[in-house]
Amino acid sequence: MTQTPLFPQDAEQEIQSLRDQINEHNHRYYALDDPEITDSAYDRLMNRLKALEAEHPELITSESPTQRVGAAPLAAFGQIRHERPMLSLDNAFNEEDLNDFDRKVRERLGNADSIEYACEPKLDGIAVSLLYENGRLIRGATRGDGTTGENITLNVRTIPSIPLQLAGNDWPARLEVRGEIFMPKAGFEKLNVRAKARDEKVFVNPRNAAAGSLRQLDSKVTAKRPLDMYCYSAGIVEGDTLPAKHADTLERFKDWGLRINPELRVVQGAKACIEYFARMSEKRAGLPYEIDGIVFKVNELALQDRLGFVARAPRWAIAHKFPAQEEMTILKDVEFQVGRTGAITPVARLQPVFVGGVTVSNATLHNMDEVARLGLKIGDTVVVHRAGDVIPKVVRAVESKRPADARDIQLPDTCPVCDSEVERDEGEAAARCTGGLYCSAQRKEAIKHFTARKAVDVDGLGDKLVDQFVEKGLVNTLSDLYKLSADQVAGMERMGKKSAINLINALEISKKTTLDRFIYGLGIREVGEATAQSLVSYYQELDAIKAATTEELLDVDDVGPIVAAHIETFFRQPHNLEIIDELLAVGIHWDKVDIAESAGEQPLAGEIWVLTGSMHSMTRDEGKAILQQLGAKVTGSVSAKTNALLAGEKAGSKLTKAQKLGVRVVTEDEFTELRTEWGI
Repeated sequence: MTQTPLFPQDAEQEIQSLRDQINEHNHRYYALDDPEITDSAYDRLMNRLKALEAEHPELITSESPTQRVGAAPLAAFGQIRHERPMLSLDNAFNEEDLNDFDRKVRERLGNADSIEYACEPKLDGIAVSLLYENGRLIRGATRGDGTTGENITLNVRTIPSIPLQLAGNDWPARLEVRGEIFMPKAGFEKLNVRAKARDEKVFVNPRNAAAGSLRQLDSKVTAKRPLDMYCYSAGIVEGDTLPAKHADTLERFKDWGLRINPELRVVQGAKACIEYFARMSEKRAGLPYEIDGIVFKVNELALQDRLGFVARAPRWAIAHKFPAQEEMTILKDVEFQVGRTGAITPVARLQPVFVGGVTVSNATLHNMDEVARLGLKIGDTVVVHRAGDVIPKVVRAVESKRPADARDIQLPDTCPVCDSEVERDEGEAAARCTGGLYCSAQRKEAIKHFTARKAVDVDGLGDKLVDQFVEKGLVNTLSDLYKLSADQVAGMERMGKKSAINLINALEISKKTTLDRFIYGLGIREVGEATAQSLVSYYQELDAIKAATTEELLDVDDVGPIVAAHIETFFRQPHNLEIIDELLAVGIHWDKVDIAESAGEQPLAGEIWVLTGSMHSMTRDEGKAILQQLGAKVTGSVSAKTNALLAGEKAGSKLTKAQKLGVRVVTEDEFTELRTEWGI
């Protein structure tokens, strides 16, 4: 039967009545867990309200229960600075830690008696802040870094358990509510079932699902996700006062339609906290949501104020984390990955196992020392450990289950990516690929290092631009940089024609360098600026450095056995020599090294100098190069061993320390006179 359209005045009255009924039922359902009507009856009320609002759109308000469907997508989230920081909590991992926390609380309060604590589960979700003004929700924000979060107002408005208008009328004029948004286990499972049916990517755990849902730029997507929220504290409170105890404040929240955790309890003393923790550990698996521990808070707010904060955590609260979850599975294989700096890491390939809330099929083994410590073999039954968001790791092998065909794990002799030699220093855990200039796994870092200010210095070539060049296949080796065209550069993100021409010019300028900068830019392990300078001072020519043996390199100042071995190994790799030849072929060059033939002809040989302050006649790098040319060793800090401090304007603390230690201070003008005297 078709209903007769209502006059606007009658429609307004019915709309308000429907909103009041729906808000009351929402309050009973989400806050009180005491629904009064069936889902179908609730749906009929909501559908009637939607129909009336469709007939009278001028009567729709932002607080209407129908307005949770989401708004138009955002381009990006805005930033919100928290008026009061959203602090993190210190952790307790055992009873001893919890007892120690309780002891410190009592000592700081000068109270030998037991303390009253509010106890509640620590939800595995996303911390958020809700701001209500005159009972109306006006803003939602993520925790972010604790000081600044993201504006997610449109998204939190879509979550049914978050009231758009607080119930009652005795709330503060301005109230910030803090809590955790999470995805219940049942909703998570249904979400993944739908994703699989549509051949979409599934979420690995409820927390990731909640985070992904909450950070949707399109709030209509968030509205379709089964999110919920429990409130756990107040932030800003203006225009009224809250109860004197934390748990009572949360109960007041409940009166206003905000949802709080039904497991909230108040106990007396540390022993009761430990007993609550044990009970919740037993209930954990049966809870409808994921938790990763229990939060204990001093219940009296006045005592919280007296206890205060340390660093970024309150002294009056602690999170007692559940023991890490562990499961057994099979180590099917070990593969070796090459990191951006050449470190070669063994990675365990596991028979998939559900542990710590996720399905784990890979785990890092860190290095071969760790493999040896664990006594692992391929085919072993192993114990996998995952706590919270910590990366899964293999903690031990179950030797009693070792099969007869278990195989040893062997470090490869050559890089699995580029086939260069793998080296591992005695006493060092990490093994490394020696093909730094050639290895594609290290390509981006090699380019960034070679073009850095202290190397050949390509002005305007930032990390993101290097990433784009490599990812688009325009730069595969260092020499490819010098073959780029202005049009190719202009095609990169955020690069116009003028910027492209400037970069091409900077690349051309960088071709004229110095041999020590070139050596440093090659990225040889353990060869920094000072070592590169020492090599050039000793050998004077690139070919001589390339041909030097480990034994010969030991004659160079500051070069020990390990560094000497790295240098010889680097120049023994054909790939590296090819890339050096390619760089010379595209025009990289330097003036012939002109230094004193012996240490005796270097007026500052053996001296230690420090530079500080701003210079007018030279840059700091130029000053350092001149001092090194004169034979000095340049360091970054003043000590009793320092021979002289070259001080420019605004020298600061280094000058003060030099004067205190009686170190000779040389001004820029005095240094200029000395250079003239020495013919530099």
